[in-house]
Amino acid sequence: MITSLSNSRVKNVAILNRKAKERKNQGKYVVEGVKMFLEAPEGEMEEVYVSESFHVPSCEGKLSAVSFERVSDEVFAKMSDTDSPQGILCVMKRKIYEEADILTGEKPLIMVLEDIQDPGNLGTILRTGEGAGICGVLLSEGCADIYNPKTIRSTMGSIYRVPFAYVSSLAGAAERMKAAGIRIYAAHLKGTLEYTEADYTGGTAFLIGNEGNGLRPETAALADCYIRIPMEGRVESLNAAMASGILMYEAARQRRQFQ
Repeated sequence: MITSLSNSRVKNVAILNRKAKERKNQGKYVVEGVKMFLEAPEGEMEEVYVSESFHVPSCEGKLSAVSFERVSDEVFAKMSDTDSPQGILCVMKRKIYEEADILTGEKPLIMVLEDIQDPGNLGTILRTGEGAGICGVLLSEGCADIYNPKTIRSTMGSIYRVPFAYVSSLAGAAERMKAAGIRIYAAHLKGTLEYTEADYTGGTAFLIGNEGNGLRPETAALADCYIRIPMEGRVESLNAAMASGILMYEAARQRRQFQ
């Protein structure tokens, strides 16, 4: 059992939690909690740590099948990124997806995110996207790190299953999507078409902008169509994750209805 706070492996887990650069350089990220452990693909696990007081019967079967290290409760608290650690965490191998992995397939449904800054929003979009059946997410380089611990927690396991790729140019990605027959919609205040009036039964991509500023004009101009979500009162826009969920589930509804 590891009891030293100065242990190199303990320090490295803490660094992976704090620094996006280290996650990228090492090709690793950290997940915490019982649910994240139980859903983690064993082939992508690199290290597993449990606290000395950890005892959750539902985890015993999987723990018996993988190699793990027990650490003192004090050490685990240092390794953890949460205020109330559940006592189990994994160091995972980062997944590498290509843009082509997301654009391929019949009638893909894709989220395209520009400069989403809040890790919670980003994770919620992935989680909601899995539920709505999207093919994947394309992210501008200005988006938050998808392997940020807060993003990971917000995905509730969807990080393991929803393909994603950062792209250096949204304009270039838009050109390739259009070449693949994917129609691009921008959620925009200038939209004259309500989101329920557009047809998402073919290849579809939704552009979602930054929480504070929305889409940049040059990014919005990449869209084939502007759509809007009607709102009452003095509200001008919705939270990025909320707007994404509304659009994704409308696309899912249409596809179920007309399949």
